[in-house]
Amino acid sequence: MLKIKLVPGENIERALKRYRNKVRNTKQLKNIRNNQEFTKKSKEKRELIAKAVYKNEYLKRNEE
Repeated sequence: MLKIKLVPGENIERALKRYRNKVRNTKQLKNIRNNQEFTKKSKEKRELIAKAVYKNEYLKRNEE
């Protein structure tokens, strides 16, 4: 569970913004979504390789 300490006199909007950033930086929401269904290790590896291939081709195209 994430905790945000409020600074005396701090605006609640600012505290909510810090909380949202902390959630995003810790990738907590992504972990929750990934845990909703099981994915096999082989499928994760295939997706990781496909992502790397796409990124490599994308960088090659934009390099020229």
